[in-house]
Amino acid sequence: MTQTIFIDGAVGTTGLEIAERLAGRAEFNLITLDEARRKDDAARAEALNDADYVILCLPDDAAKAAVAMIRNDRTRVIDASSAHRVAPGWTYGFPELVGRDAIAGARLVSNPGCYPTGFLGLVAPLVKAGLLPGDWPYVCHAISGYSGGGKALIARFEADTDIAYRAYGLVGGHKHVPEMQAHAGLTHAPIFAPAVVAAHRGMLVEVPLPLAAMPSAGSAAAMLEALGQFYEGSAIVSVVADRPDELLLRASMEPVDTLTLRVFGAADGSQVRLAAVLDNLGKGASGAAVQNLNIMAGLDETAGLRL
Repeated sequence: MTQTIFIDGAVGTTGLEIAERLAGRAEFNLITLDEARRKDDAARAEALNDADYVILCLPDDAAKAAVAMIRNDRTRVIDASSAHRVAPGWTYGFPELVGRDAIAGARLVSNPGCYPTGFLGLVAPLVKAGLLPGDWPYVCHAISGYSGGGKALIARFEADTDIAYRAYGLVGGHKHVPEMQAHAGLTHAPIFAPAVVAAHRGMLVEVPLPLAAMPSAGSAAAMLEALGQFYEGSAIVSVVADRPDELLLRASMEPVDTLTLRVFGAADGSQVRLAAVLDNLGKGASGAAVQNLNIMAGLDETAGLRL
């Protein structure tokens, strides 16, 4: 049976990429509004309540307002904003961490942030396994393509081609930190150091670990083995044992919905650098939303994804 989907915020970067992944799929019928009607609250409310599934690609306040416009208990929601990622009653949409059954049975699903996808993909399983302490003050360094900043940042980078690197969130308070702390089970909020580079898409997330100062932490080999076991059988998340001398993000990167994890251990065992590579618009946004939609609809979770 064909099910209906309404993407609220369909003309934004995330919404457009979700629509591309759904194009040509007979399982779904996309409800669309023309330019005038998509800005009309009455038309939006009608679409929100008529759809079997709603995907919100909106700023946080607008996402909250959209949820309030849904007057039935039938419509199922995937929110790609950060509005509900630690909110009661919402299921965190990282199937590999929370379990596919939790996503399948949920009515309200919050799509993870792009940076937290890399951080949590690395840290959460290791904390759960007892190989990393939950009370350590973690640091997370990350770089992303500029598309994650929305239309304004995209326009800025494309207009000023002299920008090579943009560090931001320098005084803390980044909106991704609460979900990073909550869903990894951490006592302390991590120090999060995000940056944007002159590439449209792509992301590298790194967590440095001074093992010499962490007596309760496991070894690099133990971490690699634990991550491999945790994601065993996943078609989306890969744990690879190679340790190249460099990790590159290329400006020519094609869309992809995978997440690749590595463990780099120092030869003397004193340090480890955990690293995740993903597409900030793929597993970090639109690909994750489609994966969650597939699971909620009882379909192959990889349908429509770019693997």
